[in-house]
Amino acid sequence: MTTTMDIGVVFQCDPPASAVVDLAKKAEAAGFSHVWTFDSHLLWEEPFVIYSQILAQTERVVVGPMVTNPGTRDWTVTASLFATLNEMYGNRTVCGIGRGDSALRTLGYPPTTVKELGECVNVIRDLANGRSAAYRGTEVHFPWVKDGSLEVWVAAYGPRALALTGQVGDGYILQLADPDIAAWMISSVRAAAEKAGRDPAAIKFCVAAPAYVGDDLAHQRDQTRWFGGMVGNHVADIVGRYGSSGAVPQALTDYIEGRQGYDYAEHGRAGNTHTDFVPDEIVDRFCLLGPIEAHLAKLQQLKELGVDQFALYLQHDDKEHTLAAYGEHVIPVFSTAPARA
Repeated sequence: MTTTMDIGVVFQCDPPASAVVDLAKKAEAAGFSHVWTFDSHLLWEEPFVIYSQILAQTERVVVGPMVTNPGTRDWTVTASLFATLNEMYGNRTVCGIGRGDSALRTLGYPPTTVKELGECVNVIRDLANGRSAAYRGTEVHFPWVKDGSLEVWVAAYGPRALALTGQVGDGYILQLADPDIAAWMISSVRAAAEKAGRDPAAIKFCVAAPAYVGDDLAHQRDQTRWFGGMVGNHVADIVGRYGSSGAVPQALTDYIEGRQGYDYAEHGRAGNTHTDFVPDEIVDRFCLLGPIEAHLAKLQQLKELGVDQFALYLQHDDKEHTLAAYGEHVIPVFSTAPARA
């Protein structure tokens, strides 16, 4: 069980990019350990360009995508991006990666296969760490990488992707904050790691979800209901493959019965018009809402499950207040990361 829990934050790369950089600086000053962003190039600005500015203007935070995918960049290009940032700024990046959702679907492509995802994880990690990698039948490497260090954390919901995470991931990203579902998912990853001959305790566990601090629950739910729609995209894929057969917890499969499709033009946006099927119960379970005491209680539950990091999605109308509230009331309780004066 983890004795401390890092607190990270997840931004969208909306213009102006300078505003994202400014929020990242405020996050570091408040004691946040990680600054993550979406990575979907048709919907938002290019994250790796923004990462360079964040790293240049901060001293400690680790940056990375939540999440990138194997389909929109050549794997060796992705590895080079991470390796270059690490050379410039001292190994302060992490690669969050999944099969792909909005970044691929907005191009008309389906998510990549689990097999491709596993191969991509190994190629990116090996190259960014200065090792050779087998890529499309050719052995490749970066002769310029010296002392590079990159972890690759895999985002997953379905059984095959969870098994892959246990087999190859340095970390696991679960994009919802329901403790019961988190326990099920974490247990699945740990079991897969043990079956693969890996130490389950060596895998880092990150739970990511919207957080909104305040007393107006109805407003908070309206501002964060989008998240249940986003998660529903992945769940719909799983149900399409496995049916409602217990491949994932029933709480995940039940709520998408009223789902009528998804408009990626409003992906990740507060107040979007196509997530009415997401009930209040799911919003409350998946997110962290209400006064700060409610956040502390749920975070304590997650910590007791072995979660190493909670990363809060900050896509609503009260970003700076929630950021500051976490810096003042949450990070001192759970994290040893120092805040700057």
